[in-house]
Amino acid sequence: MSHKKPRKLSLVKFDFDNLPSKVRTAYPFKLGHTYVFIGEIANMLGHCVVADHKTGRVYSGYHTENFVELSEDEV
Repeated sequence: MSHKKPRKLSLVKFDFDNLPSKVRTAYPFKLGHTYVFIGEIANMLGHCVVADHKTGRVYSGYHTENFVELSEDEV
């Protein structure tokens, strides 16, 4: 299954399900939190910038494939 990149400025969640459990705590993202997908970094393909929807805190340089757009039911 190929990964679909989130659309710019879409609401996303961090995809913990596709990570080994031993590395999940290495990420600053929280289960159940919503993030705004700002976009892929142009000169660092495969990496993106997201912001926490509630706090506005910005995260940069994380793999784009680790974020999944929220479904309409999740919004």
